[in-house]
Amino acid sequence: MKSGKKRILYVAAAVIAIAAAAIAPSYLDRHKANVSADIVLYVKDSTSTLPEICSMFAGGLKNQNSFARVAKRNNLEGNIKTGRYLFGKGSSNIEIVRALKFGWETPFNLTLSGNIRGLEKLSSILGKKMLYDSAAFSRYFNSPSTWEKFGTDKANFISLFIPNTYQVYWSYTPEEFTERMKKEYDRFWSGERDAKAKALGLTREEVSTLASIVCEESNHLPELPTIAGVYINRLRTGMKLDADPTVKFALGDPSLKRILYRHLTVDSPYNTYKYAGLPPGPITIPQISGIDAVLNYQKHNYYYFCASDKLDGTHKFAESSDRHNANARKYQNAISRLGIR
Repeated sequence: MKSGKKRILYVAAAVIAIAAAAIAPSYLDRHKANVSADIVLYVKDSTSTLPEICSMFAGGLKNQNSFARVAKRNNLEGNIKTGRYLFGKGSSNIEIVRALKFGWETPFNLTLSGNIRGLEKLSSILGKKMLYDSAAFSRYFNSPSTWEKFGTDKANFISLFIPNTYQVYWSYTPEEFTERMKKEYDRFWSGERDAKAKALGLTREEVSTLASIVCEESNHLPELPTIAGVYINRLRTGMKLDADPTVKFALGDPSLKRILYRHLTVDSPYNTYKYAGLPPGPITIPQISGIDAVLNYQKHNYYYFCASDKLDGTHKFAESSDRHNANARKYQNAISRLGIR
């Protein structure tokens, strides 16, 4: 009886040993630290074959065969999810496979900054940094159904995009990206900024429109609230804004160095020399500094300003047209001496 039990134990032990021997390589494959250095994978095609998947690592795997075995056991081939994936040094095969199979993307920091003039420029920027190309973003941004979905129109849709740095997923569709920006937009405005806009008697869109003009007028941040104050004074007294950047926008030529009288005749609702009040929408995506300059505009009695004859990027402000015209002559003489026409 005892010898029979011993035989059973020996058999059981042998079975366990055989099973362990069979399982061990599989276990080691799964949990093998197989990434030799931090690597970022950009997966564009969800139907990628196993060799194509391996080639994406460009030699970043210590043992490609062990990865291939784990990938095959987990049916990764043809089931990979598009996206951007960061795998740190020492990542295991199973960590890689699960991330690629279930789409556990790694977000990245997307920065929107500078003078972004229009939806086409925005589309171009996003098309270079994300999975979908600029044409896909442009189609979505310029669709009336898109504007309707987000409760805006073509002229003001661009104001939904607040320049900042955001953590986003590379595979966002144009719709997903816009939905994310709308949430950020509402978060940005809610509370104090909405209250200040209401006190000014302006909507969010109108603040953004005025801010876009202010941002185009100067790169010298300390004077933005002063410039905003000039335009607020003009709006409140019924004066036309007479803003050169809106003429450049109407002409479709932001590179113009000198606005001449012939430029002022362009018939466009964006020509604030011809039409009173704010233009239909922003002429660029305004920086946060410009939006806050409008909301916190400087209270003063200036109605005019022009570039300084020092040509240092600052402006001279005036309460009267006579003082302004004198300042303007000095500036015109200064740029004429440089041969700027």
